[in-house]
Amino acid sequence: MRPTDASADTATAPVSIPGAAERDALLDRVGDWGRTRTPAGAFHLVPVRCERDLPLISRWMNEPAVAEFWELAGPRTRTENHLRAQLTADGHGVPCLGVLDGTPMSYWEIYRADLDPLARHYPARPHDTGIHLLIGDATDRGRGLGSMLVRAVADLVLDRRPACARVVAEPDLRNTPSVAAFLSAGFRFSAELDLPAKRAALMVRDRAARDLL
Repeated sequence: MRPTDASADTATAPVSIPGAAERDALLDRVGDWGRTRTPAGAFHLVPVRCERDLPLISRWMNEPAVAEFWELAGPRTRTENHLRAQLTADGHGVPCLGVLDGTPMSYWEIYRADLDPLARHYPARPHDTGIHLLIGDATDRGRGLGSMLVRAVADLVLDRRPACARVVAEPDLRNTPSVAAFLSAGFRFSAELDLPAKRAALMVRDRAARDLL
């Protein structure tokens, strides 16, 4: 699920760039959210360290099913540039490995959607939290694991970020397995969005709706 391409809008909407500690504070310290139990095992988000995690994430980006939507296939430097931008340049997101029972198996970007260029394309609310993700290996796709982990991460966001009332995502409309995974994870389809890099489905999971369950 490739992130929104912010480059087209940066000239008209300059933003200040927080340091690493401030960025982490914007998301209530993702690295401290801890483990959550899922039917597939214990899962937690581990903030990316480029020198440690680049080879694995680059390999995933070259998986055909991932490359089609993230568009980061090719030399390792291409993924490195993307990760370093996430770690330093945009200032409002935290890239993470998803670790299931001790094994890194997915890549996530947890970000402040209300501070992202995405907010110019939908009626954002303060503290809206966005997620991008990919499941790394083909053996982990197509068996319901994605929707299970999306639900788990959305629950983590709502549990660890009390100011956040909504979790949002904007998968490519062509990526029907991704859209289906969000629907299965309790998200609702809210709108179609014309973003700079794609036509997207705006998916929303509301705290109020979850609390009614």
